[in-house]
This record gives sequence, C-alpha cells and structure tokens, in this order.
Amino acid sequence: MPPPCILRHIVDVHCHPTDSPITPVAMDQLPITICAMSSRPSDQYLVRDLASRYPEKVIPCFGYHPWFSHWISLKPHVSKEEHYRRLFSPSKEREDTFKTMLSHLPDPVSLQDVLLELRQNLEGFPKAMLGEVGIDRAARIPIDHTTSTVELTPFTVPLEHQLAILEAQMNMAVELGRNISLHSVKSHQATLDLLNRMQEKHKASWLRISIDFHSCGVSTETWKVLEASSTPHRNVFMSLSTAINGRSPSHRSLIAACSSRRILVESDYHAIEECTKRTWDMVLTVAEVKGWSVETTWVDDDIGEEEWGVVRHLKNNWDEFQLGNHTSQRSARCRP
Repeated sequence: MPPPCILRHIVDVHCHPTDSPITPVAMDQLPITICAMSSRPSDQYLVRDLASRYPEKVIPCFGYHPWFSHWISLKPHVSKEEHYRRLFSPSKEREDTFKTMLSHLPDPVSLQDVLLELRQNLEGFPKAMLGEVGIDRAARIPIDHTTSTVELTPFTVPLEHQLAILEAQMNMAVELGRNISLHSVKSHQATLDLLNRMQEKHKASWLRISIDFHSCGVSTETWKVLEASSTPHRNVFMSLSTAINGRSPSHRSLIAACSSRRILVESDYHAIEECTKRTWDMVLTVAEVKGWSVETTWVDDDIGEEEWGVVRHLKNNWDEFQLGNHTSQRSARCRP
C-alpha cells in the first residue's frame, strides 16, 4: 500500500460500510475518504450516524436501492397484501410462492414518507449525495432477504415501478443540487432514456449535478454514446470496482474507452477494513490501462497535467464530480 500522503487523496466513491459491524478502531485507521451508501429503510439512520461521527472521512449518501423498491408504495394507506399483489400479479402457479414471500415482506412504506425522510437527510448534510438508487432488470425478489442463504423467487419489480421510485428521488436531487450514485443493471437503454428525460425536464438544472454510474456495467459502445459530443450528458461519470467489474476482463476496455476526466474508483464493499485495499487495487488497474504513473510521494505545488500520476488524475476527477455545474466545458483543472 502507498504511504498516507497518497492515500489521503483517494476517494472510495461507493461502498456499504453499514452492512457490516464497524469498530471505532477501523474508522480511526481508515486512511481514505469514503462515500457511504444507503439502500433501504433500516440503514438510512446508520449512514447518518456514521457521517455524524466521522465527518472528515465519510460522505453520506441517502436513497433507496431498486432491490428494495417493492417495499415502497406509490399510494398511501394501502394494505400490505393489496400492494404486493398489485405489484407482482401472481399467477395461479405462483400463488403459493407469493404467499410464502408475502409472509416475509415488510409492510410497505409510502413514497411520500420516503421522500420526506430523504429530504431531511439530504438537507441535514450539505455534501450528502443521493445513493444508492437506480434500476435493475435482473434482480429477483428473495423469499426472505434476512437469511444467510437467499432463496430467490421468480418475481421481479416491474420497471415502471422502479422508475417511479427512482425519478422521484432524482427530481429531489436536482432540486437540492445533489450528486447521484446510480445503479444500472441490464437496463442500459432504459437508463439512457431516463437520462434524456431528466435532461429534457430539468434543462440547465440537470447539469448542475453529477451522475456516477457505479460499478459501471454498460457496454463500451453505450459508454461512447454517453460521452459523444452530440449528447447532453457531460455530467455523467463512471466508477469501477474489483468486487463487481473485476469479475470480467471487459472492464479494462471500458476504462480504455472512458475519458480520462470522467473515471472514478470504488470498492463497492461492506467491510470497512477492506475498502482501502480494494479501492487501491482499482486505482492500479486504471493506471495500467491508461498508462499513468503511480505516485509514491505527493507534491502540493501545481504541476502540469502531463506530469500527473493516477492519483492526481482521479483526485481532479472527484473534484470536478463534486463541483458539478457542467453547463459549460469548464474544468476543475482551470479553477483558480
């Protein structure tokens, strides 16, 4: 691992530390900055508490993951069975599976209540992001998500429902000027359509914020479309992880295709003790693919971009991501 003078400039832009026990020792020894994600009702307060205790190390991210979007009802005051039956429309052949699953599902929470809490959390932390949110056309609903061995059902959350939950959250992010960590699995065209709708709806306000395709799984061709000058999505970045992207060698071609100014790194991991190592591993992969040097010391003086190593490239990208305001081609590199 590199020395602390290097690690203090590394940002793990997407991880889930509250999914595992966190010790004060582990947090005290954490040498990097992390973006801690929320995903469901039970972890919003955990992320809030972690960020309150370690404000210099933790950027809190609040939101509802598509894997839990079925827990949210678009209509208030609807019964548990009515909500889930309407959402999943079980056939006769799947009725028994549905009833078993229903017994383990929580009472639905209304979207109105979700948005109320989300607003409170985002407004409580000026640097907080929206995340993890998104759409997933591959995920199936488990019988009981709390068990160590998960048994999956044939049921999936309808795309229309996922989009309703997602767009409501993204509208709030635009309103409050908050960046977004976006999950997109087997939903590439639906995601492109979503970005186009948001751009059309919010106009210049959409470009005030930044969007990160976390553990980016889009094809190289799709990414090139996103980056094309003919599209308005210059506020879109990608981050990659060894936990997800490292499973396939294709992530190296994605890194190669990505603009040097739009790439970020993450661990996408839950154990805080491993986040630094896993993020650094992806830093090294980016350096290798991009042909960037790896810093061993840090110079605070301004140096020419041609002399930048991978850490300085990624730090600058993170600065641009946080800054937002992509209405022009202005870069953090040009800031006074």
